[in-house]
Amino acid sequence: MLSILDEIDVRILDILQEEGRISVLDLAEKVGLSPTPCGRRLRALEDKGYIEKYVALLQPRMLGIVFDVFLKVRLKSSDKAAIHDFLDAVRGIREIQRAYFITGDYDYLIHVRTESAETFKNFLLERILTLGVAHTQSYIVLEEVKNTTALPISSPGHA
Repeated sequence: MLSILDEIDVRILDILQEEGRISVLDLAEKVGLSPTPCGRRLRALEDKGYIEKYVALLQPRMLGIVFDVFLKVRLKSSDKAAIHDFLDAVRGIREIQRAYFITGDYDYLIHVRTESAETFKNFLLERILTLGVAHTQSYIVLEEVKNTTALPISSPGHA
């Protein structure tokens, strides 16, 4: 899919990953275009689905959300209805930041953020273990080493 993007499109996407609120005027200057064609390119990237949405990334610690856990989950059943119910519930739980269907001994890897070990314990007992879960394994984050939302895109021909 990247093959249809030219170098300027890739540069626009790279800049937006770091500066989501940049004005079209400033973006145009950084990519070497005048504002009108830059704005057209930006709208085209949005329309084609390269840009999913714009968000504000909040600082969890400033909001008292200091307990980070990765939770591996194995379901009791692999029946479609049980999986569907589990996934519907997971999608609606705000403490779950990300959830992945994985290979190996577990079915899902879930990133959870809460205020404390106590709130995580309650979350696990009251929200997760009630969803047809057979087994969990928790990994408490001691230190975040890297956190980025930027995708490693590159210019055409420089993959």
